Amino acid sequence: MDRVNHTQVSEFVFLGLTNSWDIQLLFFVFFSVVYLTGMLGNSLIVFTVTSDPHLHSPMYLLLANLSFIDLGISSVTAPKMICDLFRKHKVISFSGCVTQMFFIHLIGGVEMVLLIAMAFDRYVAICKPLHYLIIMCPRMCTLLLAAAWIIGLIHAVVQMSFIVDLPFCGPNKLDSFYCDLPRFIKLACTDTHRLQFMVTANSGFMSIGVFLILIISYIFILFTVQKHSSSGSFKALSTLSAHIIVVILFFGPIIFFYAWPFNTSHLDKYLAVFVSILTPFLNPVIYTLRNKEMKLAMRKVCSHLASFRKIS
Repeated sequence: MDRVNHTQVSEFVFLGLTNSWDIQLLFFVFFSVVYLTGMLGNSLIVFTVTSDPHLHSPMYLLLANLSFIDLGISSVTAPKMICDLFRKHKVISFSGCVTQMFFIHLIGGVEMVLLIAMAFDRYVAICKPLHYLIIMCPRMCTLLLAAAWIIGLIHAVVQMSFIVDLPFCGPNKLDSFYCDLPRFIKLACTDTHRLQFMVTANSGFMSIGVFLILIISYIFILFTVQKHSSSGSFKALSTLSAHIIVVILFFGPIIFFYAWPFNTSHLDKYLAVFVSILTPFLNPVIYTLRNKEMKLAMRKVCSHLASFRKIS
């Protein structure tokens, strides 16, 4: 039977973060400022790296791609969530809900692989500095980025294949501000226990596996550097600390969403805010404030833009 014939639900209703008007107004101001600042910061990083020839190295190219991904993460859920704060009836169409989930898993899968690529780049730079330019050549960077998008696309398509034929006949209320796959599946008019396990296995176990790979790789890098130089281990820790913070901020909530066995819907909602708005805002701060070369390049870009505006 075709999905259209056995699906009566044409839209879903978000319950949002809170029903208090005062808190919603506070959220609107705070989230709007953080969202716009994060978009501006990530856009500035992408523009700085692409326009400055001195930053056309693997590390900065991967960083620019991470900022581009963060722009996508923010744009998928944050604008609608901010607009819905002033709406009593927060709705999204069935196709809009599926599209939102597709891009969430596409971008999430790409960022997972991208973080692994960034960890590999730091391993080569710290542990094999003499071979860095040979290993991290333009061809290798292109392959890593292509792999990230291909794996992210496969992950998203597999997730969507789980739900494409599900029947929905009501209720249609989602206790969230965006379309979340676990909650979406629970609204289906059929037994979804096996399906929920498959989603957990695909997203939860994948998240835990990638997280462990990254943490183990960072520990391996530190031990390798410590064997050669005790002073070098401090420098390596300083370099890797930004990467470790980003990994924890990104994977912590995701593992909680898909691998935590207990139902904590209210906490899920606020962790989702953290991933969709706060993490894209913090990534530029974490990377740029600890990188003198990036800060200098961004100052040059800002000064050029300011002088251009004066001339025009």
